Amino acid sequence: MTTKTSSRREPGPRRGPEGEAPAPAGEAAQGAARIGARLRDRRKLRQLSLQEVAGRAGVSAALLSQVERGISAPSLETMVALCAALDMPASWLFDNSGPAGAAPEEACIVRRGARRVLDLSARGMIKEMLTPDACRRVQMMRMLIRPGGSSGEAPYNHPEGAKCGTVLAGTLSLEIGGRLHLLHGGDSFAFEATEMIRFWNEGPEEADVIWVGSPAFY
Repeated sequence: MTTKTSSRREPGPRRGPEGEAPAPAGEAAQGAARIGARLRDRRKLRQLSLQEVAGRAGVSAALLSQVERGISAPSLETMVALCAALDMPASWLFDNSGPAGAAPEEACIVRRGARRVLDLSARGMIKEMLTPDACRRVQMMRMLIRPGGSSGEAPYNHPEGAKCGTVLAGTLSLEIGGRLHLLHGGDSFAFEATEMIRFWNEGPEEADVIWVGSPAFY
């Protein structure tokens, strides 16, 4: 007597819309909630709608809404696409900011070990974000500019707001409205964001600069 083996497969884990997995329980759910909250804060900082970001990332607005609320866990491919749409490094979603239960503190405090880092090696500088994404009206960062590092050859500006800061160490060449200023450790600056500017470090040592802008840009 021959026994037939059933070819029926056991159902796999349920998938969410567009192939995304529903957010699991426990610590994984906390991680999904944290990622969703950071994506939402970043989207609001950039003043973009759900539809705009979803369109850029090639996903539906409904899926993005679920990801932001921690209901759906995005695939790696989706996370990379969303970060690209929001002009942010994917690593910012996984920085050392503590458990999701620390969300109230994350809204106003950035611990030293939890700073988001933007590595602009091509321009010879590193930017450390000192304010949380939840604070969208002002942004403070620490810029470490290597000798020869710069903002670029062409001056730039922003349509609104103001900038200010101070040089902690080294020297900073700062051009504001076509006028060049050489700043040393202890010197500070302030100007309207509409001014055309550029900056660079032509000294022999790394320049350590605190830079503040309103509204937030990164």
